[in-house]
Amino acid sequence: MTTVTKPERRSWLRDHSELGICALLVVLGVLVLTDALRIPTDFAQRGPVGPKAVPILVGSLLLIVAALLARDVLRGGKGEAEAGEDVDLSAPADWRTVLLLCGAFLANAVLIGVVGFPISGAILFWGAAYALGSRNLVRDPLIAAGLSIFTFVVFNNLLGVPLPGGPLMEVF
Repeated sequence: MTTVTKPERRSWLRDHSELGICALLVVLGVLVLTDALRIPTDFAQRGPVGPKAVPILVGSLLLIVAALLARDVLRGGKGEAEAGEDVDLSAPADWRTVLLLCGAFLANAVLIGVVGFPISGAILFWGAAYALGSRNLVRDPLIAAGLSIFTFVVFNNLLGVPLPGGPLMEVF
């Protein structure tokens, strides 16, 4: 009987890293199914398909895809990078960019209720541009403000999806 040493185990995990995606799909599928089964169904619903149908279908499909992917990975299947991808897999992750993007997103989440979507969205768009390498201090905030206002008008006024306007609510 042979014992598995740490390097061999780490190599097996690295060779089967796609199983992490399988685990994520299982968690998402269970979460979607759990939430779908908690949806209250009203006896006055219209038509034969209730509000649970689509979430139950999506959750079930997530579990099926997870099982099929796990089977493929355990049989030796491997994901391949696209031919056009120019990624150096030996290079370390750029955590600074990831953290800056997370900071911009969290700032948007914290500020949206206080200052409204147009201002918090502008901060999000400008922060994302800055995190991804754009350093034009005049152009970037102007484009971010334009995108934010455009997004607010499209969702709030044209699509009827209410977004918090904050102090700019009366302007639009």
